[in-house]
Amino acid sequence: MDRWPPLPLDAWRDTRETLHRWAQIVGKLQLALTTTVNHWWNVPLQITARGFGTELLPHDDRVLDLELDFFDDVLRLRVSDGAVRTIALAGSVSSFYAETMAMLHAAGVDVHISPIPVEIADRTPFDRDSRHAYDKEYVLRFWRIASEVTAVLSKFRAGFIGKSSPVQFYWGHLDLSLSRFSGRRASFQTTDPIEREAYSHELFSVGWWAGDDRFPRSAFYAYAAPEPPGFATAAISTEHCYYHPPLHCFQLDYDVVRAAPDPEALILDFCNATYAAAAELGHWDRADLERDMKGAA
Repeated sequence: MDRWPPLPLDAWRDTRETLHRWAQIVGKLQLALTTTVNHWWNVPLQITARGFGTELLPHDDRVLDLELDFFDDVLRLRVSDGAVRTIALAGSVSSFYAETMAMLHAAGVDVHISPIPVEIADRTPFDRDSRHAYDKEYVLRFWRIASEVTAVLSKFRAGFIGKSSPVQFYWGHLDLSLSRFSGRRASFQTTDPIEREAYSHELFSVGWWAGDDRFPRSAFYAYAAPEPPGFATAAISTEHCYYHPPLHCFQLDYDVVRAAPDPEALILDFCNATYAAAAELGHWDRADLERDMKGAA
């Protein structure tokens, strides 16, 4: 498979909508079975060698995990008592939800989640959502890009010795994200408890998503929270990089990256250039926080 395959949103929009809801079901199960971690770091899923899945989930005297396997086209449940169960990625959102909960119940894992999707305009409950589309080729393209981006962002993470998140796959918007922190609390005013926890400390985030109704093409993004004065107009040296006011972030279109002679180098340049702007304008103690701006492992 091409390391950086094309991923035009219109070509797999229906599949993306189905996959998004399947991911939210799995993500909500992880959220229900884990202890809350700062900045909601117990929420994201993990990119795996076959798709994406949960972290290790405790339940009574056992542990378990769930993985959406895009090679075998199944959701796989593995339990520490040796049980392995699967359901096929072949039905509607409602059937996937029902079969997933039944599979867990049969394994002795009784857990409740809200059937209402989040961060999606269409909030049809999972148990009443009849949509189904599964184009395996495009799902594998999405996974392949996500796995490549995870590896590149991990290299970028290695250049920072301050507080940093792992590379995380957020099922709210189906995006990959990595955050670096200045070490200072943020003066972020919001009544939303989710945002209050997520942005409790100054941060710079960089990541990738496959596009959605807000921005209908795949792109890399970078933002600072709170955004320091002058960030939106900062001169970023990365070619083809631009600031997108509606989303309050710098962006670099994925199609530009995949056409570049060295996509990895271009992504790292975008990460480093936008981070440098955020850190300088935000007066971060860069000498104390950084090890190698090239992000070498």
